[in-house]
Amino acid sequence: MKTLMQKILYGVISGVMFIIIPFIALIALIARLFKIDIYAFDPMKQRKPIATYVVSRWMGNSGKAQHNRTFSLFLMPSLSAFSLFVMFTFFHGIFLSMTNWDGLNTGKEIFVGLSNYMSMFRDYGFVYSLYKTIIYSVLNIFAINIVAFFLAILVTQNLKLKNLYRAGFFLPNLIGGLVLGYIWQFIFNRAITSLGGSFATSLLVNGDSALLGLIIVITWQYAGYIMMIYIAALQNVPQDLVEASKIDGANAYQRLRTVILPLVAQAFTVSMFLTLVTSFKQYDTVISLTNGGPGTLLPQWITSWFGLAARPAVGSNNLIALNIYQEAFARYQLGVGQAKAIVFFVFLLAVSLLQVYYNKRKEVEL
Repeated sequence: MKTLMQKILYGVISGVMFIIIPFIALIALIARLFKIDIYAFDPMKQRKPIATYVVSRWMGNSGKAQHNRTFSLFLMPSLSAFSLFVMFTFFHGIFLSMTNWDGLNTGKEIFVGLSNYMSMFRDYGFVYSLYKTIIYSVLNIFAINIVAFFLAILVTQNLKLKNLYRAGFFLPNLIGGLVLGYIWQFIFNRAITSLGGSFATSLLVNGDSALLGLIIVITWQYAGYIMMIYIAALQNVPQDLVEASKIDGANAYQRLRTVILPLVAQAFTVSMFLTLVTSFKQYDTVISLTNGGPGTLLPQWITSWFGLAARPAVGSNNLIALNIYQEAFARYQLGVGQAKAIVFFVFLLAVSLLQVYYNKRKEVEL
């Protein structure tokens, strides 16, 4: 039986090897791409190593150093809570991802190394969930941002009751995802199908259309929130430039493309990052709307990749967050579930950094 300190040690060592070192390498790569200097500068503009710079700012007798030490004392309570409830659990989770823990025999788990990580890539259900999540996220990001941007343009015009429209568009964001899924399940399965004709079949009975239904629901919920970001950006666009473009004969589309879009590019970076993270983490609405279904056959390319004789049935909307939950709490394979969660975290971190980097480059081009 391993003691708690041994578990923490395993977690820290594993975290340094498989999380911290790759993360530092990724940050170094980004610093190289953005040409960020690893040296700091003192007030006299003299170049010196960042370690010396940090020591002088925190350990010296200057007023700035004393202020920093006082600030650190006020920071300690929050930092202690963060270390206990976030960092400790994070490293302990890394340790658990390398055990056969089933959630019941706590303290009797066996260290299995990287076998949980290797087994997940032999799990066609996990690969399919990742594939489906990527498709859903790409479509969802475009749908939410396009709808939100045009809603923002609409409510920044000289309209009567435009504040009421803003509140109405934002209101769905206040409804919990679980409740929202049940509401829209009733709409898709009961209200719309009662119209008959082309609407007699619910969107949720077919795999592809169920994904479309999920995108509709999340867009309806989240577009109002993203709209507020675009409203703030649009209101900061200098009206002098817009009026000047009108005088030059630019039509509405030309003003949008050449004047407005370049000035709100930073809002697109923030909004796309938020929608990316939200889409990849989608769980509660999936549970209540489709519960990962309806069932469908595994795509042929995944079947061939795993060398399966037949195409097994899978949940067509079993996104990766739901797959992790099922692995951990339905099959009681918490070690494997934790390993999947860590891989998901690293994957989402890498995708988010690449997305922000790409959008920042587009901001410069615009």
